[in-house]
Amino acid sequence: MIEIKKQSFSETFSVYFDKRMLRILLLGAISGFPWVLIGSSLSLWLKEDGLSRSTVGWAGLIFAVYAFNYLWAPLIDRIQIPYLTKKIGHRRGWIVLMQIFILMSLFLWSVINPSENLALVISVGLIIAVASATQDITLDALRIEQINENESKSMAAGAAMAVVGWWSGYKLGGVLSLFCADFLENLGFQNYWQLTFLILGTLIILMNIGLLFVNEDDAINRRKNQKENDKLIADKFQNSNFLTKIITWISGTISGPIISFFKKNGFEIALGILGFVFLFKVGEAFLGRMSIIFYKEIGFSKSDIAIYSKTLGWITTVIFTLLGGLFVIRSGVLKAMFLAGVLMASTNLLFSILAWSNKSELLFAIAVIFDDIAAAFATVAFVAFISLLVDRTYTATQYALLASIGTAGRTTLASSSGALVDWLNGDWGVFFILTAIMVVPSLIILWIIKNKLKIHEK
Repeated sequence: MIEIKKQSFSETFSVYFDKRMLRILLLGAISGFPWVLIGSSLSLWLKEDGLSRSTVGWAGLIFAVYAFNYLWAPLIDRIQIPYLTKKIGHRRGWIVLMQIFILMSLFLWSVINPSENLALVISVGLIIAVASATQDITLDALRIEQINENESKSMAAGAAMAVVGWWSGYKLGGVLSLFCADFLENLGFQNYWQLTFLILGTLIILMNIGLLFVNEDDAINRRKNQKENDKLIADKFQNSNFLTKIITWISGTISGPIISFFKKNGFEIALGILGFVFLFKVGEAFLGRMSIIFYKEIGFSKSDIAIYSKTLGWITTVIFTLLGGLFVIRSGVLKAMFLAGVLMASTNLLFSILAWSNKSELLFAIAVIFDDIAAAFATVAFVAFISLLVDRTYTATQYALLASIGTAGRTTLASSSGALVDWLNGDWGVFFILTAIMVVPSLIILWIIKNKLKIHEK
């Protein structure tokens, strides 16, 4: 049953002034930035180096790593990083380690030519994806743990701030990468993308400095509950030895979060939740994977894309993410999810109009603005939705599981986006219509299970 308590607008908006929201904003930015590297930057780098749309689309399979990070989330919840954990904390230690891997990968990209060694480029991209997906496990857990369990208003606001942060890292990082690449290309540098990746590395260093100002609790209660669960498993063995201790640790670490999720929701509803999460943003992913290629093919420059898609899109995203957070707080997460689905489908159709029209900066701006409005609204509702479903004993693992299932739909299915455009003989208008239809199955699933979801919003 869904319980919703109405508040005044000023009471609702005041939650954003909590100092914890600024920390969550930074965590979101750290999470969003790597998507610039393996998303738009890599796609345009490969395309401008002469590779086909299909190759660019299939290269996006490296995003599939995000769909499976829940598999090692339990290990990250327990394993401590030598030196870093002791110095800066368990969560922050893992994040800093992954940032170091990303920084090293950018350096490798700066000395590689994709046309001569595509496999190595994609391999390094895979390292970035693995490091990013791994740090996301800890970033999401650290974000949720900034808010107490009984602060549902703050949780929804935190979801909005996390989304604002994610898009800030993604959009502003994209602006920097596109402007740098364009500037260096105009100066005559043949390796302008490689030099751009070195410049982007400075952002990683700055983010790590900011991370030190994010508080992290000592996790006493989490470790205590995990040990209690381990003891329940260990008690089932008659004898205690090295083998039984290993089995106990593995069982408690891996199976505990999954069993808890299905036990809490019931088997059928749990499957419904997973199905909805898997399908909800597939259409958006198809559009997003090919959007920058579409912009380039209809005649817009990298600077045009940076201004309209990145800078203007970031401003729109920030405003409507915050407004979306207020809507979630006042009207409930389920209403927000249905509205977000309808908005995503509707705004995708604007790109069909743009595709069938002559090059128009006005239509380009309108399509980008409304698409970012829909994406912002959908993302904040989605993050709030799965944040309310997790068990605090298994914060990292359960959130990673749900987020990974959602990413699986976006990455594995959307990797065929370039091939679909080619199959349609470059008919972008029809392509965008198909992306609009893709949201319908998820909304049907949500309608079926909505009355049986165990979410309480106060």
